[in-house]
Amino acid sequence: MLEMSEKRDYPRMEIECPASFTVQGENTRTGAIVKNLSGGGVLMWIEGHVEPGTQLNLEVSPPSTITPSMHARMKVLRCTPVDGAQGQFAVACIMEKIFD
Repeated sequence: MLEMSEKRDYPRMEIECPASFTVQGENTRTGAIVKNLSGGGVLMWIEGHVEPGTQLNLEVSPPSTITPSMHARMKVLRCTPVDGAQGQFAVACIMEKIFD
């Protein structure tokens, strides 16, 4: 049987990178920490719950100027509480569009 990592279309990179997002159609910007990133999606930690199916406009801002920032529209696949981190949720998203 294939391992989960072998079934993915894109390899995942483990990172710890600041980000922020807005729920599509809203103006409030919320902070996040991207925990891993691939060509097809992200896993990020946020404070608070977001419903699956919600579209987000995500901006990932690496601390180094060597790596450019990324702005993309994402769709939330799942949102689960992070064990041992009160109020923190792990949000898995699929990438729908990358903006210039």
